[in-house]
Amino acid sequence: MNRNYSRELDALIEKNRIERVTPKLMLHACCACCASYVLEYLSSHFEIYLLFCNPNITEVDEYRYRYSELKRLVSEMGLSDKVKFVECEYQPDVYLDAVSGYEDAKEGGSRCGICFDMRLKTTALFAKEYGCDYFATTLTISPLKNASYINSIGQRISKDFGVEYLPSDFKKKNGYKRSIELSHEYNLYRQNYCGCVFSKSN
Repeated sequence: MNRNYSRELDALIEKNRIERVTPKLMLHACCACCASYVLEYLSSHFEIYLLFCNPNITEVDEYRYRYSELKRLVSEMGLSDKVKFVECEYQPDVYLDAVSGYEDAKEGGSRCGICFDMRLKTTALFAKEYGCDYFATTLTISPLKNASYINSIGQRISKDFGVEYLPSDFKKKNGYKRSIELSHEYNLYRQNYCGCVFSKSN
């Protein structure tokens, strides 16, 4: 049976609204474009800690530019008081070691699974360190990413780290369309590859 992750998230938000609680969320962001709609959607319902943890972006200039665009977006959206940045050490060598032997794997396959696992584990670790109630990722906004696959990884990691994973399929309810609109509105840099050198060559 297919789960409706978008509906599950809406139900959780409504439950928190009724109970008048604002949970802490450690949110992994892959780039400003993907984060745009997600921040617009979640910032009224969660206290957000934004984690830019992307060692898969192996070109340092690309990494720095995406990070600067994310910070600019938060500022220009007027969310600086609501969204706190969490620093993550940039370790592309760790990513390259982790996917060694999977360089030729197809996009969306086993190499990407390793990458999702690595970034979500780090997000869960920071969530636990910061006393967050949940952790999540903006990755499910992309129509090129399998939300069920990403959610299954998050839920497995949740059990290992003892921090609740926030289910999502942010592309639903025109979420991806809205992210495109916001990207144009804020003139955001839209990269044409996921991040690693392998996705760039595909």
